[in-house]
Amino acid sequence: MRKLFRFGLFVFEFAVLGLAAAFVVSVVSPAFADRVRAVFASPAAPIIAPPSTSVDNNPPSTHGGAMPEREVSGGVTVSYAGAVARAAPAVVSITANKVVSPRPQVLMPTNPVMQRRFPGIVIQSPKQRLQSLGSGVIVGDDGYVITNNHVIQGAEEIEVILYDGSMRRARIIGTDAETDLAVLKIDGDGLPGIAISNKGSLNVGDVVLAIGNPFGLNRTVTMGIVSALGRQLKMSTYEDFIQTDAAINQGNSGGALIDAYGELVGINADIVSPTGGSVGIGFAIPVNTAKVVLDQIVAHGRVIRGWLGAEYADVASLQNPNSTHGVAVLDIYPQGAAMLAGLHQGDILLEFNGEAIANQLELRNREAALAPGTTVQLSGQRNGEPFTLQATLQERPQRQNTG
Repeated sequence: MRKLFRFGLFVFEFAVLGLAAAFVVSVVSPAFADRVRAVFASPAAPIIAPPSTSVDNNPPSTHGGAMPEREVSGGVTVSYAGAVARAAPAVVSITANKVVSPRPQVLMPTNPVMQRRFPGIVIQSPKQRLQSLGSGVIVGDDGYVITNNHVIQGAEEIEVILYDGSMRRARIIGTDAETDLAVLKIDGDGLPGIAISNKGSLNVGDVVLAIGNPFGLNRTVTMGIVSALGRQLKMSTYEDFIQTDAAINQGNSGGALIDAYGELVGINADIVSPTGGSVGIGFAIPVNTAKVVLDQIVAHGRVIRGWLGAEYADVASLQNPNSTHGVAVLDIYPQGAAMLAGLHQGDILLEFNGEAIANQLELRNREAALAPGTTVQLSGQRNGEPFTLQATLQERPQRQNTG
């Protein structure tokens, strides 16, 4: 009887140990437990595999750029490492050495009687050498670099630090204060030019990454989305800014704004901030604008634009809040294309070459896109009466840099 009791106790302990082991295996390796169950499953009851939740890490794409990388591990994780690896080598750090003359100081006597006799002594402080930091983007393998005009304005010496840490001297090929862009040239073979997006217009909500040299921290990457398009800050003549919440700080100016495929969509230019640092409101010049400026400067040393020779204001902001298009002529330059064509101050322009004029920004861009000497047709209203006239565009005078 005692032997039978010991045998029963042994069987019970073995069963408990087996159940415990099975529980541990099912928790630690569910897949192994499923395979074990499949081995002992009845042939009459086939096992149905659960639907696959895997994600193809290399989906087919007709786009030239690398797709954002994806992997699944309890969810979807998106990485833009491929886009950064493609674009970052083309982004450079720029150091511009400038010599500035401080404002003269005037020493005046404190005594009013002496002030009448001695008008004061002007003291000119010695010139100071300043160094500004910024970023730039190599476009093509021929050494052309796009940056902001304000980064290199007034510089006597410009140094470019490449992604690999090597340093090159740069020379200015041309500047365009109207768009705050400049084109530099560095020497070297096999330079890593950036891919320029040709997908067309951006959309609000598209993912973008800013690459640059904020506060001297080169090769810094920040991410955000396109917050708005067509922003105007009234800092330059031709503005069509991309607004983004990707962090842009001092030193990011002139750097690259890229899309999720690593292609250039804009040149980082400015921020709006009550603190001077990034608060999520940054602005970039669209790549289409940058490309036009680059091509013109490389070809002519300057940007050549068509010009009517008039100043405008949107009709909606002046006269008729219900109006959706049109501009009012505020002023006309002497002997300009507008004056020679018979345009008058106060005229309302509604059409340019048969197409409706949305606002003054669009009109400026459309006239600037045409070569000087091109004849255009203008239609509008004068004192409530319709009119149509033709004007021959002149070349827009070059805006001079200051400072």
